[in-house]
Amino acid sequence: MNNIISIVCLCCISAFILAGCKLTTPTSNDTDAVLSALATENKTQLSDKQPALVLQPTIETPNVAIPAPPETNLWQVIADNLAFDVVPTPRLHKRIDWYLAQPTYLVQVNKRAAPYLFHIIQRISQRNMPMELALLPFVESDFRPTVISAQQAVGVWQLVDATAYHFGVTSDPWYDGRKDVLAATDAALNYLSYLHKRFNGNWLHAIAAYNSGEGRVKKAIERNKKLGISTHFWHLTLPKETSEYVPKLLALSYLLQKNHPNFTLPNVVNYAYTTQLDVGQQFDFGLLSSLVNIPKQQIHQLNPGYLRHQSSPQGPHKVLLPMTEKQLLQSRFFKRHFSQTYTVKKGDTLYGIAKRFNTKINTIKLLNNKSSSLLGIGEVLILNKAQKTDSLLVSYEISPYLVEKKRPKPATIEHYHIIKTGDSLWDISQLYDVALKDLLTWNSLKTHSILNPGKTLVLHLPKPQQATKPQKAKQYLSELEQLVKPENGPKP
Repeated sequence: MNNIISIVCLCCISAFILAGCKLTTPTSNDTDAVLSALATENKTQLSDKQPALVLQPTIETPNVAIPAPPETNLWQVIADNLAFDVVPTPRLHKRIDWYLAQPTYLVQVNKRAAPYLFHIIQRISQRNMPMELALLPFVESDFRPTVISAQQAVGVWQLVDATAYHFGVTSDPWYDGRKDVLAATDAALNYLSYLHKRFNGNWLHAIAAYNSGEGRVKKAIERNKKLGISTHFWHLTLPKETSEYVPKLLALSYLLQKNHPNFTLPNVVNYAYTTQLDVGQQFDFGLLSSLVNIPKQQIHQLNPGYLRHQSSPQGPHKVLLPMTEKQLLQSRFFKRHFSQTYTVKKGDTLYGIAKRFNTKINTIKLLNNKSSSLLGIGEVLILNKAQKTDSLLVSYEISPYLVEKKRPKPATIEHYHIIKTGDSLWDISQLYDVALKDLLTWNSLKTHSILNPGKTLVLHLPKPQQATKPQKAKQYLSELEQLVKPENGPKP
C-alpha cells in the first residue's frame, strides 16, 4: 500500500514539474528563440465571444467601476487580457526587433496616453472587443492627439474626415472631434465593429481594413480565392504600410503577453484619475478654470478637440478634468452648478431614485457621502442635474481682450454638378474644394450613398468677388488714358 501511495505522489510531483516547464516564459534575448517558443504554443483562437475584461468589482450597477488599489498596474491589466494568436513570420520578427531596440518606447508614449487609457480600456471591455484594440492608437499615431498625416487623417486614431463624420464625430471652426481622444475612440470602435462584421468576424482583416480601406482588403481576399490560396492576413498582397501595420500591432501584443524582460512596461494606476463632465451648455475655459481651480492650460491640454477658448455654441460641451469622479462630485463647483435636492419619501429606494433621475446609485452615494443603501424618510439627498441659471461664459464687456471678431459668412451661389460615371463624393468635394460633410448636407446624402450618373448635385460655392471702387477707378483711368494717347506719334 505504501508503495502505491509513493508511486501516486511521484506521478503528481512529475506532472506538476512538467506543467511548470510548459508555462515557463522564454527569457532569452534572442528573438529567434522567442519566436520558436511562440510557434510551439497551443493558444486558443480568439472568437466572437471573447471574454469581457473584468476591470474592478461593481456596486449594484454593472457599469460603475470601483478604484483598484494604487499598486495595480493598468498595463498589466491590458497584458493579462490580450488574446490574439500570434503566428511567427519574418515581418513579425522585424517588428519585435524594432521594439526591443527601443525598450522604453511604451514608457515614453504612455506619458501622452495616461489620462485617457483607463477610459479606452473600459469602452473596449464594455463592448466585449479584443484588448489588442487598445494598442491601435500607439501603432497609428504614437498616441499624439493633434497629429495630422499626409492623407489628412487626424488624432490618436487617425480618422479621416469622411469616416469620422459617418460614425458621429462632429467638426466645425470651434471643435474637431478627431482630436478629442474619447469622442474619437467611440467613433473608431464603432468603425472597427462594423469592419469586424463585414469581414465575417476576422479581426486581422478588420484591422488591416481600418488602415488601408475596406475595398482594398476585400480585393486582396478575392484575388487569393481565385488563385486557390489562403486568405489569412499573412498571405494577402497589401500595400507596404498595411503589411507592416498589423505585424507592428501583433509584435507589441506579443511582447506584452510574454512580459519580455527587455521591454519596459509603464506603471499606471488602475483607476480613472480624469473624469468627463457634460457641462450642458456653452462654456468658457477661463471661467471653468477659475471655478474648478485647475489651470486653464491643463484643461486645454486634456481637451485638444476644442480649438478656441470656448466650446462651440452647437456643442459638444463635454470636458475632461484632471480629477477622480469622487473629487468632482464632492467639489463646490459641481454642487453649485450640477446638483439638485430631493427629499426621500416612503417606499423610495436608491435604485428607484437613480432610475427616476437618470443617474447611478454610485453617483448618489458619492454626492452624499453614503456608504450604505439605507434611506430615511425625510432625508434630503443631493442629486446631479446641470443647472443653466448661471452663465459659464465670460462677459466680454468686462474682458474685452477675449472678444473674438465675428467673421461674416461669405456670399455663395448655387452650382449644379451632373454626376458622371466613376464620380465619387470625395472626388467631387476635392474638385470644387468644399468639405465633404457640406456636400453631404446640401444633398441630404450619407457617406455610403450611391451616386447615379445623370443625377444632379447642388453645391454652394463662394460668390466671385466684384472689383472694389478703387480698382474700378483705376481701370477707368487706364481706359481714358488709352483713348487720349496719340496713336501715331505727335499731332501735326
